[in-house]
Amino acid sequence: MTRPKLQSKCRGFVGENLLTILTLIGVFAGGLVGFIIKNSTGEWSKREIMYISFPGEIFLRMLKCLIVPLLVSSITSAIGGLDLSMSSKIATRAICYYFVTTISAVILGICLVTTIRPGDGAQIVTSERSEKTGEEASKVMTPDTLMDLVRNMFTDNIVGATLQQYQTKLEENKTATEPLPLNMWPFKESKRDGSNVLGLVMFSIILGTTIGRMREKGQLLQDFFSTLSEAMMIITSWVIWISPLGVAFLIAAKIIEMESIASTIQSLGWYFLTVMLGLILHGFGTIAVIFFLGTRTLPFRYVAKLSQVLATAFGTGSSSATMPLTIKCLDGMGIDPRVTRFVIPVGATINMDGTALYEAVAALFIAQFRKVDYTFGNIVAVSITATAASIGAAGIPQAGLVTMVMVLDTVGLPAKDVSLIIAVDWLLDRFRTTINVMCDALGTILVNHLSKKDLASVDRLNAEPHELLELGANGHEKE
Repeated sequence: MTRPKLQSKCRGFVGENLLTILTLIGVFAGGLVGFIIKNSTGEWSKREIMYISFPGEIFLRMLKCLIVPLLVSSITSAIGGLDLSMSSKIATRAICYYFVTTISAVILGICLVTTIRPGDGAQIVTSERSEKTGEEASKVMTPDTLMDLVRNMFTDNIVGATLQQYQTKLEENKTATEPLPLNMWPFKESKRDGSNVLGLVMFSIILGTTIGRMREKGQLLQDFFSTLSEAMMIITSWVIWISPLGVAFLIAAKIIEMESIASTIQSLGWYFLTVMLGLILHGFGTIAVIFFLGTRTLPFRYVAKLSQVLATAFGTGSSSATMPLTIKCLDGMGIDPRVTRFVIPVGATINMDGTALYEAVAALFIAQFRKVDYTFGNIVAVSITATAASIGAAGIPQAGLVTMVMVLDTVGLPAKDVSLIIAVDWLLDRFRTTINVMCDALGTILVNHLSKKDLASVDRLNAEPHELLELGANGHEKE
């Protein structure tokens, strides 16, 4: 190859992947700067850390601002653009994929934690902040968490769902002469800040199905949501150019905030390695096998194209915030928008493989640390509860700590033991979010591959005569 051609190819490669390269540089630069500042200066105040994280916070706020309009418009337009039978086929394939990968993640996590046994002999020192967080998390009951999940799914106010979500709140009876069990505490209905994504997804699915059944009468609404979805994607394309800078500052601030990197790794090293090994084996082993069985191709070239999305997921620690970028990236890879705009938002809400694996490992790790024997029945219960808890976990940073209470309750451990793993949770949260996002993206590609013939038939049934010629020219079979 001649030198000019090589230079031309290099320039072309850099031009096509500039944003990805800059984002990866941002991840490594943020980590490096954070470690240097952490090890070369004294302790930083919360205000000083806030100054460092400010550019990253602005980037995260921009992404979160896009979540609600993009989620509602994407799901509604995707389902409304298909007939009911096609929507149900795509939904069935997606849910089967989610179920298989989540169960596989939980089983893998349990196998690793029972083999490696990281909790045996662990020396864990908890900080005052960890203890406080553990106490707050402990004021939750498993039945309340499960019922709140269903309540949020069927929201009573769709406008309110964009701002808040339902939560059953326990109130300690301070007049009691002796401590009461949690099931004796008074409770009240309350709202907590944060979009009720589950309720919005359910409403969007129902609305999209209704528009699809209305056919010509619903075309005006269909056009509105399709246009809104396109507009959100254009805004996303503007926002993503800030991602290298935002990710760098978010990671740097988080590393500076850590109390002691060395002591954290020393006390929770085997636990950290067990979770990391599970995430790597699941992401590049289990999911790769499932993807290959469905498509007869290896997923690694797709993963390479998703590197900018995965770097952003690591930096933000939020699968919901990364959702606009994931959709934009898959659109660029030629995945059918109707599949992408349905599978990705739903996956970002209910498909949390990394979280399911982490919660199973964490529960049994704490049981080993506390010298609590667990039976085969306990392991099965942990599997089921970790799967349910991962569905209920919000797509926001460290949301798994709340649902961890359910899993600990299954093993008969006090909920405040969550404090034992908080020291490394922020870092593991970023790795498991990255796996969650990768699983959603590969699942979308898999569902798109399995649905190609069905989508093509829908195109031909709904197309005008002049459009059929275009479809045939694009590689579809002519009528």
